[in-house]
Amino acid sequence: MRTIGNFLWFLLAGWWLALGYVLAGLLAIVLIITIPFGIASFRLAGYVVWPFGRTVVVSREAGIWSLVGNVLWIVLFGWELALIHLTAGLLLCLTIIGIPFGVACWKMVPLALIPLGTRVVPVSAVDSDRYGVPVGNEPARPA
Repeated sequence: MRTIGNFLWFLLAGWWLALGYVLAGLLAIVLIITIPFGIASFRLAGYVVWPFGRTVVVSREAGIWSLVGNVLWIVLFGWELALIHLTAGLLLCLTIIGIPFGVACWKMVPLALIPLGTRVVPVSAVDSDRYGVPVGNEPARPA
């Protein structure tokens, strides 16, 4: 089912959303100082092309530079990419078949705004010991 979802996603929105990330990444690499943004943008382009079966986790090791970088990212590239996701989600929700894809597109808006300090991992690789996210029927640990 994930493969069918990914294929339909790619046809309906994935390829041109990824194109936006690739263009932002190329611009970031040309500016030289923003090369880390370009790397993050290319990573997100891969996620946007084929999102189902993968998830995004926040890295606990991300420091103050990740926060500073995310603020700079929002100003330079993030707001445009978030606006593209909002528009694509709205257009996808105009049809009944596109509603789940539109909702998935809206779920990517926060990632478009703050990509630094996050990692894209397969859903099967997420476990509570490594990422601090409870999986399945495992009870949440007290703090």
